[in-house]
Amino acid sequence: MVAGVFVLLFAGAAIFAGMKLVDSLGAPDDYAGPAGPLVVVQVHPGDTSQQIAATMVERGVVASTGAFYEAAVRNSSMNTVQPGFYAIPSRSPAAEAVSALVGKQSRVGNLVVSEGRLLHDQHDMSTGGRYDGIYRKIAEASCIGTGADQKCMTYEQLDAAGASLDLSALGVPAWAVQGVKDCPDRTRQLEGLIAAGTWDFDPSGTPEQILRQLVSASAASYESTGLLQSGADTKLTPYETLVAASLVEREAKPQDMGKVARVIVNRLRVDQMLQFDSTVNYTLDRTEVATTDADRAQETAWNTYAMRGLPQTPIAAPSLNALRAMENPEPGPWLYFVTVDKQGTTMFTDDYQEHLRLIARAQRSGILDSSRDNGGR
Repeated sequence: MVAGVFVLLFAGAAIFAGMKLVDSLGAPDDYAGPAGPLVVVQVHPGDTSQQIAATMVERGVVASTGAFYEAAVRNSSMNTVQPGFYAIPSRSPAAEAVSALVGKQSRVGNLVVSEGRLLHDQHDMSTGGRYDGIYRKIAEASCIGTGADQKCMTYEQLDAAGASLDLSALGVPAWAVQGVKDCPDRTRQLEGLIAAGTWDFDPSGTPEQILRQLVSASAASYESTGLLQSGADTKLTPYETLVAASLVEREAKPQDMGKVARVIVNRLRVDQMLQFDSTVNYTLDRTEVATTDADRAQETAWNTYAMRGLPQTPIAAPSLNALRAMENPEPGPWLYFVTVDKQGTTMFTDDYQEHLRLIARAQRSGILDSSRDNGGR
């Protein structure tokens, strides 16, 4: 992650010496204005002022590096500029270009994906409120400009692009290709491949290009945990590990992730159904913690009450902590777990009768209450 890594804007005394030299040779070329259409400029981690100035000239924002230097050295806010993408008016006077760069409104393509978020929108069963999916978050972060001139990618465009059969154009890593190909619903094929975290993307690209940037960066993040070397204990492929990690993310509190990961491994080894409510909720538009008998009876490629083994794809964006937990599950015999109160206390056991007693405790606490008919569960 590059958040908080500030750009190295000035190279000390050498820059000021260079400025003196520029002054001695006359005023550098500068646009007089008015400024033109917005263009997207990227500031890379570790960029110096010279590199930023060169990018500005290359993109047609300022007329010369010298003019940018002069304006930059006079603006103390330049030291706060972070790596990312910025929408700056073309053919700007240098002082205006610098002001736009340090302004709060110029940053574009900055995306925050929370742990456990899905690609698509869902709605809360009780309130009807919308829980925005990753595609909607990308669409919101893609906007360039303001008012009538604002241009944004749409949720629908990203959803369509994400269903493309050209997986290389979407940046799908080699270890995930077969799993993605096997997905029975093309609109869900990228689920889990855009990781939780803070990302920067060029919003001036096509929907496919934007998704490729995010999927490629996410794959590198996943691989940094040792994903490609995992599986000796769990016997899972890297893609299966990602799928299982998404279950851990949706089912476990951070302190319980290692134990939930072990439950998954233990159940898979004895060919016992996982029976996770999170996999039932995955394909529902309206969700709540409890699921009904009718929900659990629906046969889908993700419902682990109606199928053995792992879901066809991840069911959410897992955190790196969930992924690490799945790569190295906590040792233990557990086959069952249940959250027993509204504070999130989770109990683990390998004894089914004890599990039933814990479920009764959870029912008494109200944690399993549904706003719908639950069929007497």
